[in-house]
Amino acid sequence: MRIVVQRVLSSSVEVNNRQVGKINQGLTLLVGFHQDDTIDKLDKMVRKIVNLRIFDDSNHIMNKSVLDIDGSILSVSQFSLYADTKKGNRPSYKQAMKSEDAVKLYDEFNKRLKEYIEVETGIFGSDMKLNIENDGPITIILEE
Repeated sequence: MRIVVQRVLSSSVEVNNRQVGKINQGLTLLVGFHQDDTIDKLDKMVRKIVNLRIFDDSNHIMNKSVLDIDGSILSVSQFSLYADTKKGNRPSYKQAMKSEDAVKLYDEFNKRLKEYIEVETGIFGSDMKLNIENDGPITIILEE
């Protein structure tokens, strides 16, 4: 499981020129699943994300989590996080989980996140347009 975490002032996602998810301050997650990922990894990753201290405290030190600031999460599936470009210029996606399995993990991941925080999502497998107002910019890659 590979997740790109971006601290944002706002973020939204559109499908077919219709906004399907929008948050103000919080985190935008680009979520990819490896072919060997299992549901066992979800809880650990969810806890890591909601407790990740990347928001400033009153001393301008990154010491607060998205929970501490009453933020939200925009979660967007992104199989291309497992692109392999070692051979040639056309990426291979053989390491990415097949979509019929990945959608189940993605839905369960978001369900578990919602136990802690407000979560908006894109639409799995859709051509999505993502608007991100990155704050910092702060971008972190998590891998499990």
